[in-house]
Amino acid sequence: MERVKREDTVQVMRGKDASGGDEGRGKRARVVRVHPDEGTALVEGVNVVTRHEPVQRTRRGDKSGGIQNVERPVHLSNVMPVCPSCDAPTRVGVRIDDDGDKVRVCKKCGEDF
Repeated sequence: MERVKREDTVQVMRGKDASGGDEGRGKRARVVRVHPDEGTALVEGVNVVTRHEPVQRTRRGDKSGGIQNVERPVHLSNVMPVCPSCDAPTRVGVRIDDDGDKVRVCKKCGEDF
């Protein structure tokens, strides 16, 4: 079972976005996409890099390209899920329901994700 899923809120623990914010903690943002094979996740507003795209003309004569800001994936070991009930970054445990389904559980408060 995955520790981080799409639409989860995560907090950045390591990297250039880890320090900052009003509370002195890392950025909190929403997960857009998870790449489990690579062990990375694309997080909104985190790990933004500048790309220099070559200027090209389209068939209509418009120009595309120039300097663009692009979000790049961040490694899953550098983010920590934020529990919706206790509003704290926490580790994730797994509990098996009576139905046999696996459920992600907050290690701090014990609530389901």
